[in-house]
Amino acid sequence: MDKLSYREMTIGESERINEIDASQYIEKAWREVGGKRVLIDLDYNDPTWPNGYEDHLKGLKKTIQDGGKAFGAYGKDGSLLGFATVNREIFGERFSHVLLDQMFISRSERGRGIGRSLFNLCAEEARTWGVDKLYICAGSAEDTIAFYRRMGCVDAVEVNRDFYESDPRDMQLEYSL
Repeated sequence: MDKLSYREMTIGESERINEIDASQYIEKAWREVGGKRVLIDLDYNDPTWPNGYEDHLKGLKKTIQDGGKAFGAYGKDGSLLGFATVNREIFGERFSHVLLDQMFISRSERGRGIGRSLFNLCAEEARTWGVDKLYICAGSAEDTIAFYRRMGCVDAVEVNRDFYESDPRDMQLEYSL
């Protein structure tokens, strides 16, 4: 296995996220059926960035400009294999949260621990800001939610209405710092 390196990304590197193959096959996803979350068969291949590359590029730049952090995972050859961002804006009523906003690992690199390392870098950064929890508003693909559960995330105690209303199919999770 190649030696990977991790470091903070600069705004000037933002467009390098186009090096990542963000495609995903979604066999099953969580959906609300009869007032209850259940796994349903989707059998869907998402060939590119959800909501489009430009949306994610814009979000990455905004995170960095607003004082948040972006971390990249780089291969031995310097190629960008994945990235994650944590926003600086603090929200919540009972607990102080910051949003783990984006996490993408190139399709061929998944399962190598890159996501775990990037998640941990975001959590470490959020701890330095003195907040209680990382908030995750994740796509409902079974594999995505299973990853966050393995990281120790649980259903959000305090659901952010704006995120929920933006896409009610997303799962609202939190990670205690």
